[in-house]
Amino acid sequence: MSTSITQQMSRRDFLRTSALASGGLVLGFYLKTSDGAADKVAKPSAVSGGAEFKPNAFIRIATNGIVTLVSKQPEIGQGIKTSLPMVIAEELEVNWRDVVIVQGDLDPAYGSQSAGGSTSTPNNYNDFHRLGATARSMLIEAAALTWKVPASECVAADSAVHHQATKRRLGYGELAGKAATLPVPDAKSVVLKDAKDYKILGTRIGGVDNLAVVTGKPLFGSDVHLPGMLYAVYEKCPAFGGKVVAANLDIVKALPGVRDAFVIDGTDDLKGLMPGVAIVAESTWAAFSARKQLKVTWNEGKVANESCEGFTAKANELAKQPGAAILRKDGNITAALAGAAKTVESAYSYPFISHASIEPQNCTAWFKDGGFEIWAPTQNPAAGQNLVASTLGTAKEKIVLHITRSGGGFGRRLSADYVVEAAAIAKRVAAPVKLTWSREDDLRHDHFRAGGFHFLRGGVDAKGKLIAWHNHFVTFANKVIRDGQPVLQPGSGASLSGDEFPGRWIENFLLEQTPIECGIPMGPWRAPGSNVFAWVFHSFIDELAHAAGRDPLAFRLEILGDKDVIPGTGERGVPYSVSRMKHVLQHVADKAEWGKRKFPRGQGQGIAFHFSHRGYIAQVAEVTVTKDGTLKVDRVVVATDIGAQIVNPSGAENQVQGSVIDAIGALVFQELNIERGRIVQGNFNDYPMIRIADAPPKVEVHFLKTDYPVTGLGEPAFPPLAPAVCNAIFAATGKRVRQLPLSRTDLRWS
Repeated sequence: MSTSITQQMSRRDFLRTSALASGGLVLGFYLKTSDGAADKVAKPSAVSGGAEFKPNAFIRIATNGIVTLVSKQPEIGQGIKTSLPMVIAEELEVNWRDVVIVQGDLDPAYGSQSAGGSTSTPNNYNDFHRLGATARSMLIEAAALTWKVPASECVAADSAVHHQATKRRLGYGELAGKAATLPVPDAKSVVLKDAKDYKILGTRIGGVDNLAVVTGKPLFGSDVHLPGMLYAVYEKCPAFGGKVVAANLDIVKALPGVRDAFVIDGTDDLKGLMPGVAIVAESTWAAFSARKQLKVTWNEGKVANESCEGFTAKANELAKQPGAAILRKDGNITAALAGAAKTVESAYSYPFISHASIEPQNCTAWFKDGGFEIWAPTQNPAAGQNLVASTLGTAKEKIVLHITRSGGGFGRRLSADYVVEAAAIAKRVAAPVKLTWSREDDLRHDHFRAGGFHFLRGGVDAKGKLIAWHNHFVTFANKVIRDGQPVLQPGSGASLSGDEFPGRWIENFLLEQTPIECGIPMGPWRAPGSNVFAWVFHSFIDELAHAAGRDPLAFRLEILGDKDVIPGTGERGVPYSVSRMKHVLQHVADKAEWGKRKFPRGQGQGIAFHFSHRGYIAQVAEVTVTKDGTLKVDRVVVATDIGAQIVNPSGAENQVQGSVIDAIGALVFQELNIERGRIVQGNFNDYPMIRIADAPPKVEVHFLKTDYPVTGLGEPAFPPLAPAVCNAIFAATGKRVRQLPLSRTDLRWS
């Protein structure tokens, strides 16, 4: 992403002008998308310099030998801009120093461009192998024709093709023109490399943007600058969904540097264009300063009656009643609990929390010629384009969206409210406009991780085996219109599948769910659902293990059982590989020396595992809790199985360690209070994030390579941390943590 309009060029234009200027080979392919995932590669196309070519090219090899690869997924700090091009470069047999990577803009030719759910790697991994191998085979063929030898006598290596018999060598730049004239083989017919021959995959490669990031180069949405650009802020009702009754617009318009101020009526969609007042000014400072003088009278609506206190009281009331829906029912839970040797009953709860990405939401939009050009730090550019189109009545083909790097996302930038706000403001202004949210906007108008309440009962038999599990899950839901009727729809991560562990494993099992209606917008938050469900379930499993007098590891292994795979049941059910989970669980226990060390009072180990986003992860946490209740996480050991290949060990370690640290922050500190339908916290002074002193000094990461498809890593290492730490706290102090954040629990002991 460049910083001036004279430099701002779409990747389509970049590839076209580059090919025309220098000649070479451009190779691209269409990704057929049926459900938002790239699932099929069609036949690529090659062109020579001076000829028209497909604008969906992923590879360009210039005559000077530089290989340009397009990264189509948004980069939000997860390293995908580096790791996916590594896959192409591996099969292409190109030296990494010869590679230049550019960020692709939103283009249907690229297929799915959403970065969320740890899907970017698994959805593209095989296709990108084929693409690199196709280009390699064409370059080999071009060299063979040049030398008039069989292609079988030629090999590609180090950005060149070599004829081993005669020791001749032709660089890719020298072959680019000829390769571009050749027919393109079917991508499925090309031979892929054997993993044992990989030179790039599995090696540590730093992020391609790292130097620019640490030296402050313009990469992010906040860095966009266009000639003549104006700056905007947008004031929304403190209570969610409130509408503007009146505002002192004339006074605001007269303030220094202010160009305009106006009301936007918005829509009723909690995650769309909310009603508010826009201020457009000559600088961000002028816009923010004018906002302090803005006075708005709001119709706050019924959401102003909502509060955390009210939600908690309602949940406790609902817990005494049968659930609104039965999500899973196996065996006879009443008889099993009545006949159990020991029973345990507990209630777990967790609050709404914010994504709190370091870069607040922002977007630059330019309305011209009846369409929009947009620059956005987004995880889901298509969602932004679609929301602008449907809300503002603009054809999708008239909306160009440039993807900038995002300063954190964690699921927040899968939503597009800030994109449509910028576009709605720009439509009223004859200039490009950058909308910038304040930190307070970002915390108070997030699409939050939903809070929740779990009321649990469990029973073990005389041998200490888990025989009964009952969970009444009281969750949060927004009212939506479906088929013309209002219905309650649980928020993202606020709906539980009957297949979620330990469902499918226990003979007598009952899972009920009851929604509480709320007007709080909810959205995906790193490892949606799993980030709290793992804490609840593996903390309660630990309670049951101790009630049974069993070792927590042995208790879990017994629950998992001896079957290789547990089939999925129901709409959301997926097969669960018991053998993979037992493997990581036993591996992490071995590396952490589980059960082999004696800990003094105030120190302890805890263990947990979780299957999330196709990854099998187990963790052991070691903690120290002082007598005055001060917690220190001393060490975390992680075992992870995400398939046959770790694409970039440097990036993979970063993701796992980052997940551990992020999860500790959420566990210990993060909580939002809701009063009168509004978020109380506003900045990091009252919504603290984890600091260096709170991070564990040791995070040991162990990757288990297995013969399974490669999957993602941005999310699956997050969920097991909280239960592992809380179980370690119990081992150290005898105190159970059943409410988040941890700061709500008195950990003092004597």
